[in-house]
Amino acid sequence: MKFGRKASTDHLVVYMNQGNGSGKARFGFVVGKTVGNAVERNLVKRRARSLAKNNLSLFSDNSDLVIRALPGTAQISWQTLSSEFDKAIASLKAVKA
Repeated sequence: MKFGRKASTDHLVVYMNQGNGSGKARFGFVVGKTVGNAVERNLVKRRARSLAKNNLSLFSDNSDLVIRALPGTAQISWQTLSSEFDKAIASLKAVKA
């Protein structure tokens, strides 16, 4: 998370780094206790994994992404989370171009 680019929304922070390897895109998820109890944190992780899987084709093979959930993420709807993720990714792609 030290290197690369960062995009923030109300409930997410997405870090992206272009690695030097030739492996597939990798994703990491950070969901702290400030997000909620264990049930809420697991819900957020499942949603984030689903978003990453659905948008895997948008990333080059050597991309590393870390998605950090902020407090309140467990209470928002799937549509809101999805639109915030899309907004963050679009912001990262715009900086790259």
